[in-house]
Amino acid sequence: MKPIIVIPARLASTRLPRKPLAEIGGRTMIEQVALRAVESGLGRVVIAAADQEIIDAVKCVSGVEAVLTDPALPSGSDRVYAALREIDPAGEHDVVVNFQGDLPSMDPEALRSVMVPVKHGAFDIGTLVAPIHLDEELRASQIVKVACSFDDGPVARGVYFSRQPIPFGPGAHWHHIGVYAWQRRALERFVSLPPSGLERRESLEQLRALEHGISIGCVKIAEAPRGVDTAEDLAFVRKAFTCQ
Repeated sequence: MKPIIVIPARLASTRLPRKPLAEIGGRTMIEQVALRAVESGLGRVVIAAADQEIIDAVKCVSGVEAVLTDPALPSGSDRVYAALREIDPAGEHDVVVNFQGDLPSMDPEALRSVMVPVKHGAFDIGTLVAPIHLDEELRASQIVKVACSFDDGPVARGVYFSRQPIPFGPGAHWHHIGVYAWQRRALERFVSLPPSGLERRESLEQLRALEHGISIGCVKIAEAPRGVDTAEDLAFVRKAFTCQ
């Protein structure tokens, strides 16, 4: 397997505009995310940017490439695929890791583990989950939950994803972390499909994959990294970097 990490980023975030350029630990957030990707050692690291300012911000980060993509692309997955077609038209990379540009505190070792489900072709997509411990986290709509069971081993099949608390009943609940390792053929198929009914209803891209029979394997990590979606998230992450 020859993976490539592609990080989609755009300035036009609705909840926190221009967040890729927000300062965290003396660098922009997109630089911090790129550094976590490089530290993972998975392979080539590329920023799929919707804006030239993002490309300018990562020019001095060693081991990182950047590609300018159409700002009108509808999703991060589309942006990743557009960059992939430009930088690897021959298909040298058979696994594409979509690493979100708002996870500057991601543990590089945890990032590496996203590859486990796609090894040997067991699943079309690999992704990460972490245990939910607090009821407020379980009920927060901005935190995506996944119905999966690790009874049979280290990888669990993702059966459904929702913003609601799932599954019902006693037992573990899992916080989905938006990092994906795509078999390249699965990504190519996914971006060719129209948004699905459940995807539109829950506003979750991964449901399009499930509705079309694209399998998702989940790997658990100890703790979910704090994503940066709001000013509160940004303040929290800045403080965490200051205390390191």
